[in-house]
Amino acid sequence: MSTKKKNSIIPHIFAPFFVAAICVSIVAVALIKPYDKLKMYADIAFMDKLKTDPSDDSGLVIRDNTIITEYTGETSETGEVVRPQFGELYATLKCSAFDIDVPIYWGSKQELLEKGACQSSGSVVIGTEGNAVISAHVDTFFANMAKLKKGDIIIINTNYGEFTYKVTELISFSATDRKYVVPSEETKLTLYTCKKDVLGNTNERIGVICQPEKTAFYAKTKEAE
Repeated sequence: MSTKKKNSIIPHIFAPFFVAAICVSIVAVALIKPYDKLKMYADIAFMDKLKTDPSDDSGLVIRDNTIITEYTGETSETGEVVRPQFGELYATLKCSAFDIDVPIYWGSKQELLEKGACQSSGSVVIGTEGNAVISAHVDTFFANMAKLKKGDIIIINTNYGEFTYKVTELISFSATDRKYVVPSEETKLTLYTCKKDVLGNTNERIGVICQPEKTAFYAKTKEAE
């Protein structure tokens, strides 16, 4: 009789500890995603080492401009670019793989990645020679990056011109491999994001290399001159 009573008490003693362990496990799993997202923001901006904005101390200033996407005036294959300021919305990107026109901000910071794609301030401005490097979060603006294929057309609109690119290469690389994001003599557009992983953050990046197909600088109006 005493043995049976003793055996019946044991589950009651260990039950609270068991429930507590389950609760701790649930909380730990719930915290993984926010941590991974913050780490992903940091990892995705790893190549942006040439920030020209003094706001590291004074605070980031975000400039949301209206971008010309339907220009009907005269264009030219040559023209002048307008170099944006750090934190400025200066272009939009569209292609068949994305359902929206993706806003492009100059510079890489967490606040900017939450609002759109970010172009490294260490890369060249769209419309100039060299490597223009643009990244975005895999859960938002570049969620369909994996759908891009060779031959797809990418159009980037700025307030000084429209620039058309063709996807020529699909790329995959680790977060510590900078070969695709460094400056180059070749004029190209590099788009990339983190590779989706159901378990959370991943160190692998996927993206595309695009070659220029058409350059159309907008003709300056007399008022602009």
